[in-house]
Amino acid sequence: MNVEENIEYFARIKGIPKERRAELCDRAIKQLDLESHRKKMAGTLSGGNKRKLSVALAVVGSPPIILLDEPSAGMDPEARRFMWRVVSQIASDKTSAVILTTHSMEEAEALSTKMGIMVKGGIFKCFGTP
Repeated sequence: MNVEENIEYFARIKGIPKERRAELCDRAIKQLDLESHRKKMAGTLSGGNKRKLSVALAVVGSPPIILLDEPSAGMDPEARRFMWRVVSQIASDKTSAVILTTHSMEEAEALSTKMGIMVKGGIFKCFGTP
């Protein structure tokens, strides 16, 4: 499936009414700067654009909780900053809570208001402000 079809498919899974899907799909594509890749097959995208597509799939329909697992891992510095701006914008809209996992303290500090540090087996060692 291409980028647009993937987003539409996830909108259907999330129960978004048919009449709203095209608008929300367009919004996600624009928000993640995937306009030039709209008709490309998802498997042919670069690693960074695949990450953008994954975030678009997560945010379509503005769910109350968005879980992101290392959304900027492997991206070049410019693409990483772009992704951070998008995630910050999503979180600042106050329509969705964003839970982010990352190995990058720089990313965690740039995007988080609260942080938890986990060790072996997913045990929380601490939780608080950056």
